Amino acid sequence: MSARKPYYVTTPIYYVNDAPHIGHAYTTLACDVLARFMRLDGYDVHFLTGTDEHGQKVEKAASAAGMEPQPFTDKVSRNFRDLGQLMGYSNDDFIRTTEPRHIKASQAIWQAMAAGKSPKGRDNIYLEKYGGWYAVRDEAFYGEDELTKRDGKMFAPSGAEAEWVEEPSYFFRLSDWQDTLLKHYEDNPDFIGPASRRNEVISFVKSGLEDLSISRTTFGWGVPVPGAPGHIMYVWVDALTNYLTAVGYPDTKSEIFSKYWTADLHMVGKDIVRFHAVYWPAFLMAAGIKPQKRVFAHGWWTNEGQKISKSLGNVIVPAELVAKYGLDQLRYFLLREVPFGQDGDFSNAAMVRRMNTDLANDFGNLVQRVLTQVNRNCNAAVPQHGEYTSADLSILKRAHDLLDRMRVEIQRQSFHLALEAMWELIAAGNRYVDAQAPWGLKKTDPERMATVLYVLVEVIRHLGILAQPVMPISAGKILDQLGLAADERGFDRLGLTHALEPGRALPKPAPVFPRFVVEGEAAKAQG
Repeated sequence: MSARKPYYVTTPIYYVNDAPHIGHAYTTLACDVLARFMRLDGYDVHFLTGTDEHGQKVEKAASAAGMEPQPFTDKVSRNFRDLGQLMGYSNDDFIRTTEPRHIKASQAIWQAMAAGKSPKGRDNIYLEKYGGWYAVRDEAFYGEDELTKRDGKMFAPSGAEAEWVEEPSYFFRLSDWQDTLLKHYEDNPDFIGPASRRNEVISFVKSGLEDLSISRTTFGWGVPVPGAPGHIMYVWVDALTNYLTAVGYPDTKSEIFSKYWTADLHMVGKDIVRFHAVYWPAFLMAAGIKPQKRVFAHGWWTNEGQKISKSLGNVIVPAELVAKYGLDQLRYFLLREVPFGQDGDFSNAAMVRRMNTDLANDFGNLVQRVLTQVNRNCNAAVPQHGEYTSADLSILKRAHDLLDRMRVEIQRQSFHLALEAMWELIAAGNRYVDAQAPWGLKKTDPERMATVLYVLVEVIRHLGILAQPVMPISAGKILDQLGLAADERGFDRLGLTHALEPGRALPKPAPVFPRFVVEGEAAKAQG
């Protein structure tokens, strides 16, 4: 058996002074679905998430909480681990930027950048005095033309207040990397997705890059700059390096680094695409390291049509949604409701509609009515099929082709289109049931009834296996009802070669996707 091809997917690491919310859940969910899909498709996956624990913003938050930074980050980082358990993420590593391995990696990449020359033959890093606008909340520097003045204060595009900062600073000669970056984008058209974000980044770089301040001296919570007492690294140099830390950097000869770098995908929110698609590849090239293969920036969620904010009190808390609607239901909704990459609106009505229409009426109904008929009419075992008709062969072909359709969409992060393809097969399955009417064949043509039900069981087997990345619990229940062992659930088991053998005993079926009844409707029904 040939070695499995490696695949490295990452989320951004999350600031520990943020409470986990729907945006964090969304990014990591997308990576989790991708990681699960690729594992089932035969890849050796490394899936990374974690927490970003340095910077002035974290230092201030710890002080406001009456704590030292390290115990503060210890406490808050736990919230993100808990989110991972709540959402069922399958990450292989969880990195914290306060770990010794990360301090070592961050200082190593600094030294590698400092040792190299820019494309114009100049030092990549130089010492100068910095004076400019800095937004603590964003941990980002802004040009004055990017800011808005209100009530005598300056605000970044994100709404964060920016303050004027002057201090000695090391600079990264980003301006020298402008043409190199533009050529990289041209040579690698899939480097940034979706297309709207790619155009945004290219426009930003073409407008002219300025050198970037990459050290601070006015606070101390960060990674010390090697050989420069009093300087700590700009948090984005430190934070972005986590992707290397997790695969063994600076030991570039190690097995894990050789296997997984360069990263296949960095998944990020659209607000931080500049850091990942401009600064990070420039840092990597300056250090003599090949950049990641792709960055995908997704959109933001609103809540019932309103922008989400703490002041409005409408922050969407994942734990509350899971408790109310169910984990798999939430996972499905988030990736089906909105084209991935665009902004979307969360509404309870839309959530209930997806649960009751897509999951209960469509998928759940197909599984339940087919397996119930098999249990009643085929001695609770996989039926023996006879000769296939053109209708049988047509829907079986659709089932066998589904993996190829979904693979294309998943690998370009079009999760909603992959799910649409799955639901097209579900709809075809329900139409096939109605057209063949197996319940009427028991007396008139039992052999034909068995064939129809066999075809449907095979369709459900394909759907159950392919639903695992998005709805692992529910898909597992479906596959349990088909009597499939753990080693029969990979994508390599799809197709006719591994079709269910007739006569295999099946357990009594049970509903997988119950309808969600709104409280008022339940009371009305009882009345």
